[in-house]
Amino acid sequence: MKQTILLGFALVLCFQVSHSQKDRESVVKNLDSKTEKYSDIALEIWDLAEMGYLEYQSSELLQKTLSDEGFSITKGVAGIPTAFIAEYGSGYPVIAILGEYDALPGLSQQAVPEKKSANAAAGHACGHHLFGTASAAAAIEAKNWLKKSKKQGTVRFYGCPAEEGGSGKVYMVREGLFNDVDVALHWHPGAQNAASAGAALANKSAKFRFYGTSAHAAGAPERGRSALDGVEAMNIMVNMMREHIPQEARIHYVITDGGKAPNVVPNFAEVYYYARHNSRDVVIDIFDRIVKAAEGAALGTGTTMDYEMIGGTHELLPNLTLQKLMHENLSKIGGMTYSTEEKVFAEKISKSLGYAQLDEAKAKNVQPYKEIARAYGSTDVGDVSFAVPTVGMGAATWVPGTPAHSWQAVAAGGTSIGTKGMMIAAKTLSLTAIDLLENPDTVVKAKAELEEKRGKDFVYIPLLGDRPPALDYRK
Repeated sequence: MKQTILLGFALVLCFQVSHSQKDRESVVKNLDSKTEKYSDIALEIWDLAEMGYLEYQSSELLQKTLSDEGFSITKGVAGIPTAFIAEYGSGYPVIAILGEYDALPGLSQQAVPEKKSANAAAGHACGHHLFGTASAAAAIEAKNWLKKSKKQGTVRFYGCPAEEGGSGKVYMVREGLFNDVDVALHWHPGAQNAASAGAALANKSAKFRFYGTSAHAAGAPERGRSALDGVEAMNIMVNMMREHIPQEARIHYVITDGGKAPNVVPNFAEVYYYARHNSRDVVIDIFDRIVKAAEGAALGTGTTMDYEMIGGTHELLPNLTLQKLMHENLSKIGGMTYSTEEKVFAEKISKSLGYAQLDEAKAKNVQPYKEIARAYGSTDVGDVSFAVPTVGMGAATWVPGTPAHSWQAVAAGGTSIGTKGMMIAAKTLSLTAIDLLENPDTVVKAKAELEEKRGKDFVYIPLLGDRPPALDYRK
């Protein structure tokens, strides 16, 4: 009798595993069949190349894509016109999939392997056109599985604008829009396929504005007080400060307004600063010192100064419970193989980057899993990772060796190389979301890990304070 019961249990378990495997194979096949559809959406956003908080058409396109699939849409969340939430289903667990769609200024490029201007103000040099589209595709497939399985659970797509310096997700976290989320998934375009534990630097950014007195630079220089002198004095002091900050820290700036004519003493000048480190506490200290330098520069040049906080993000908090699951799914999906035409394109891009030959293996394969990562850039996903268990991955949407924020990244993102990598991400996110919907125990473990890492007494304090979204920072 006992043997009969055990045999029956084994058969049921075998059937469930087989049925589950078929469901996942169906998800992958369905995404393969929709590659052209999602490629068209991504390339339309690539053509639009709308900058942070100005992504009206890109946001509307993704909203329509999700609405057409039965998602309910909530527009203009967190006081941001281009931010939205698309939702399907109900109950626990709530799985969020993050999507971005903002472009970068000054990086216009055609989808060709030579540097050419497309006479546009911006370009998708970080691949967010692929990011938003793949995440939407994954949300739709997770929804399809939820509907077919008739299981309880909620799939949400978060339309996240202005990641590039605008800290869009920070306002969404601050508004409490992730309070009932159980797990958040994300990905990012890159030059290889990897789902190891990620890292990112905390970041504070601001525009420092100096105000002086105009005068004829030759005829009455004693009457003038140069706002540009204020900016330059500040920059000199901050550059001297670099010797006395932790070596892992990063400070960047660009003068966004230095006057209009050499023979007119500028009465206004502006400089845009970033401060970064892998600890938000260190970033806060460095930023406060930058402010002191600005105050001293104004005092020394007879000008006045104020500043506007533009962005502020936490460092990224990895969740290894989720990361292992994401890596397993990416390994099942695998990388890509270039067509003859794609390989010719990729070889030219690789040569433009100074490489003797194309490292095609990084596009074909998945990188080994690692639990320790060095941080270089920053992302507002960091704030999400302190609110809910968060996991991400990267896909080879660019030619191996390509740095982000380059014309080569824009070019590859406008070709089938970019959309092939995008579909690798869509498949991996879909399978991971389905695993979490089907196995809530993993969600429980991920939450316990988050609680342990951030501490029971953790209180979220946004680095950008209580300012409203900087909706005009790209205007």
